[in-house]
Amino acid sequence: MEFNLNLQEIFTAFMVLFAVIDITGAIPVIVELNQGARKLQAGKAAVYSLIILVGFLFAGEALLKLFSTDIASFAIAGSLILFALAVEMTFNVELFKYNQSHGNATLIPLVFPLVAGPGTLTTALSLRAELESINIIIAIIVNLLLVYIVIKKIGLVERLIGQNGIYISRKFFGVILLAMSVKLFVSNLRILIG
Repeated sequence: MEFNLNLQEIFTAFMVLFAVIDITGAIPVIVELNQGARKLQAGKAAVYSLIILVGFLFAGEALLKLFSTDIASFAIAGSLILFALAVEMTFNVELFKYNQSHGNATLIPLVFPLVAGPGTLTTALSLRAELESINIIIAIIVNLLLVYIVIKKIGLVERLIGQNGIYISRKFFGVILLAMSVKLFVSNLRILIG
């Protein structure tokens, strides 16, 4: 099996996934989840997220075939979800509801739906229509390293970035995500039409 490493593809996948995961925007949620007896486990969160994302990256296509759907169609559907996430980030509106759970908060709601939720899963599979799998996997790993660091050092990260930094980064990555969703939609629509 040949690996086609491409730094531009890795960077593109990294930026899109970073915007969707939105770990900086999730800092207030992580702080709340980490209070009291419910300490989050950064290592477990990163490993669980990696297993879910990489598993879906490969098994997701088989699931699509089971439902007679191709990657281009799924990518278009995924671009609409990305568009909705970008609207949330850019305009401070809530389109998706995240239910809080009691007890161990590492798996639910941290891993799912905050890190490896529907938006991230859709994005990972949608990126396969445009990029090499190995480049997406590397981008996933780098993102999850950042997720690990943020969870592990949440108090320090919150003090360093501050409320204004969180607000600005959320808006900035919202606009990037908006642009990527439009690109993903248009390029895959061409594949279906052409």
